[in-house]
Amino acid sequence: MSRREEYETKTEQLLAPIAEKCQVSVYDVEYVKEGSDYYLRAYIDKPEGVNIQDCENVSRALSDALDAEDFIPDAYILEVSSPGLGRALKKDKHLQASIGQEVEIKLFKPIDKCKEFSGILESFDGAVIVIREGEASRTFQRSDVALIRLAFDF
Repeated sequence: MSRREEYETKTEQLLAPIAEKCQVSVYDVEYVKEGSDYYLRAYIDKPEGVNIQDCENVSRALSDALDAEDFIPDAYILEVSSPGLGRALKKDKHLQASIGQEVEIKLFKPIDKCKEFSGILESFDGAVIVIREGEASRTFQRSDVALIRLAFDF
C-alpha cells in the first residue's frame, strides 16, 4: 500500500463515524499533491445533497480527529465538499449505485477512432462496464477506461 493509499484509508476510517453522526455518507477521500501543496479531500453526500453547514460540521470534526491521530507528517490543506453533479465514478460502489444513470466514458486508447462515449450505465461486474447508446449496448474493459463520470445537462 502506498503512502497516499494509507493516508486515504486511515482518513476514511476516521471519517466514517463522523459522517454517520452528521447524517451524511462518505463518497470518497483523496490525498493529492498539486504544485507544492498537499490536499486531503473528503467528499460527502446525502440523498438531498449536502450544504455548506454539512461540510463545515464534518470539516471541524474531521480536522480535530486528524490532529489527534497525527498520522500525516506533511503539511496539507483539508477540504470537505460534495462530489458534485458530474462526479467521477472511481470505486465499484460508485458504479453499482449509478446503474440506470447516464454516464460519460473517456478511454485511454481510441476504439473506432473515438475516445469518448456516453450512454446509460446498464451493468458493471468489476471488470466490464456496459452502457446503452440508443438501442445498442457497448462493452468496455474497466482497465481501458481513463475516466467514467455521471453526465449532466444544463
